[in-house]
Amino acid sequence: MSNATSHGRGKFAERFGMLTAERKQQNAEIIKRVEANGLEVIRLSFADQHGILRGKTIMADDLLSAMAGGVTMTTTLLAKDTSHKTVYPVWSDGGGFGLESMTGAGDFVMLPDPATFKVLPWLEKTGWLLCDLYFPDGEVVPFSTRALLQRTVDDLATEGYGAFVGLEVEFHLFHLRDEALQPQDAGQPGKPPNVDLLAKGFQYLTEIRADQHEPIMQIIRRDVLALGLPLRSTEVEFGPSQAEVTFHPMAPVDAADTMVQFRNAVKQICRRHGYHATFMCRPHLENMFASGWHLHQSLNDLKTGDNAFLPQGEGVMSETGLNYIGGILEHACAASVFTTPTLNGYKRYKAFTLAPDRVVWSVDNRGAMVRAIGGAGDPGTRVENRIGEPAANPYLYIASQIASGLDGVRNKRDPGSPSAIPYEADKPALPGSLMEAVTALRDNALFREKFGDEFVDYIIGIKEAEIGRFLSETNDWEHREYFDLF
Repeated sequence: MSNATSHGRGKFAERFGMLTAERKQQNAEIIKRVEANGLEVIRLSFADQHGILRGKTIMADDLLSAMAGGVTMTTTLLAKDTSHKTVYPVWSDGGGFGLESMTGAGDFVMLPDPATFKVLPWLEKTGWLLCDLYFPDGEVVPFSTRALLQRTVDDLATEGYGAFVGLEVEFHLFHLRDEALQPQDAGQPGKPPNVDLLAKGFQYLTEIRADQHEPIMQIIRRDVLALGLPLRSTEVEFGPSQAEVTFHPMAPVDAADTMVQFRNAVKQICRRHGYHATFMCRPHLENMFASGWHLHQSLNDLKTGDNAFLPQGEGVMSETGLNYIGGILEHACAASVFTTPTLNGYKRYKAFTLAPDRVVWSVDNRGAMVRAIGGAGDPGTRVENRIGEPAANPYLYIASQIASGLDGVRNKRDPGSPSAIPYEADKPALPGSLMEAVTALRDNALFREKFGDEFVDYIIGIKEAEIGRFLSETNDWEHREYFDLF
């Protein structure tokens, strides 16, 4: 397995000091696994600004050269909105980013991370690797969300803490009736598929509904476990064809990797078996319920390994835990761009729906944005933020939480008293739209300091393009409201 370095930039990893002895050993072990499994192709992927995996498929014989030289990709992939339209002027000087490396749709380099290697259970003789992003001069691409999360974790470590993250994700599963593949159905975006329900819903956590989901859930579970993802449970949610999965706690980057791999796995598995899976928050179908993504979080002392949120005396949280909550509350509205990045996601923030509608915390109350769980003697003491939507970029969602919580710890932010009636608490409302969230992010000093002005303005530019397309099109509500009236 020593083909020429036609995919990348020569001995890229070695030239820029990335090919350490440990990485060489990891690469060698991957090559052995590729040969032992008789793999023919390897998918190399990165999560873009939306958390969507993009990449290339190479022949297995080229993997060693890709690990040394990387694989080049066009920089315009970092300039696209959710319709896959390029929304930055890439042909201008600096490509609309003020960065010479982004001019003219040039290259960036994907370098495979050997720690992420998987063998796909649903496709014969295919491997899968996630990649990190660099410019050809060896600099980390400033718009790499995976790199941003790693920097945030490193910042947390300077205060003596690590983090554990638990994923609790809701999504919808449907029978795929019509994929809408006529030429007229193509576009940016194309026509969505036509679907039928798996079950009628409204029987939350009943075994009857779970069994109706089982034909596809059994396949999903087997493949996800075979992929090596730490699946903990699968459950029936309240709405029609709505499911939930939970995962065992992980380190932050591992959790984000798991989420992007899980979403892509589920969509691919379902399509192959005649189903359609969507992580869209609230599908525009009758009787649908919004899906959320709850993020469980705790800090651990890097010296002792102890849970830093575990109180020594009475109460549900240590001072560190309370301050962490204070930071999350302080920056919740600005962080909404990262936790709820679609226009659709804000339709979930409604009172008395088990989704939050304001910036408030409670003790074990599912109506609050932040739910404190555990207490004295409970090693599982943690914070659950219920704000997110399952379409969020997991690297940005998790990074925004750690950055906010760490700001609370550093500045000893007091979250105030927990509310027993979160839907009636006199607390600030969550943003009512993506437009409001973007405004809050634009003025947020913490994210500008920790993520950088360049990155914050970049994400705002992407989101404003999405908002602009939405506002420029007539929708069903407008037609119903005005077409007959005026």
